[in-house]
Amino acid sequence: MTAPSTARVNGIDISYSVSGSGPLVVMVMGTGSPGRVWKAHQEPALVKAGYTVVTFDNRGIAPSSECPEGFTLDDMVNDTAGLIEHLGRGPAIVIGTSLGARITQELALARPDVVKAAVLVATYGRSTPLQQAISAGERALYDNNIKLPREYEAAITAHLNLSPHTLDDDRAARDWLDIISFSPQTVTPGVRAQLELHNNELDRLAAYKGITRPTLVVGFADDRTLPPKLAREVADVIPGAEYVQIGRAGHFGYLERPDEVNRVLVEFCGRHRA
Repeated sequence: MTAPSTARVNGIDISYSVSGSGPLVVMVMGTGSPGRVWKAHQEPALVKAGYTVVTFDNRGIAPSSECPEGFTLDDMVNDTAGLIEHLGRGPAIVIGTSLGARITQELALARPDVVKAAVLVATYGRSTPLQQAISAGERALYDNNIKLPREYEAAITAHLNLSPHTLDDDRAARDWLDIISFSPQTVTPGVRAQLELHNNELDRLAAYKGITRPTLVVGFADDRTLPPKLAREVADVIPGAEYVQIGRAGHFGYLERPDEVNRVLVEFCGRHRA
């Protein structure tokens, strides 16, 4: 593993790190989260399987440029394309989750030249009324300078992002609540700019019929934030896409059921590494 580096791409600075050797895998994280989240489970598994794994902080997440004045999804797509070009080793297998999956599917559509294959974890192609309401609430909390009590914020985060099977186990629930409480997600001006990307109604399903790269869509059976039916809709419109649903997992399924997620990722990447 190398120390974090900085690339000047698309007019901004992107902080990234590289681990391993072999074919290139680029991993794209979701709203408000740094790229290092992948390092807990997915990066080690892919490095062990013989890949060069690049994780990075999206614009909005320091030390990458925060761009608090605002930006578009297209900006984030171009950031990812620019990073792959900067690395000089593309095309890459690109793996994204949540907002990162949305970036990945738009990248596969707009810049297939830099994408060898795509994995879309907990993704969506259209917004729902519940998504819109939750996002509006998150923006309102920041805009009105409201800070929820730490314990309550941890409970809400756990409820929205973990499986009921996990939360039904009192010991597991307590462990997760402690983890979330001790490492809360801070809404900075850059994260607030990311939240703004969820402020418009979205329906891109028809466009995704134009994706030509091999694609795997992974849904989590107990995902309350982005229910698996939304991921299945994306898989259904991408020609030849595969769909895998992982049980007993919520929106944080890649942390909650890492062994199963890693198995699926390594198997798919192995079929598209050449």
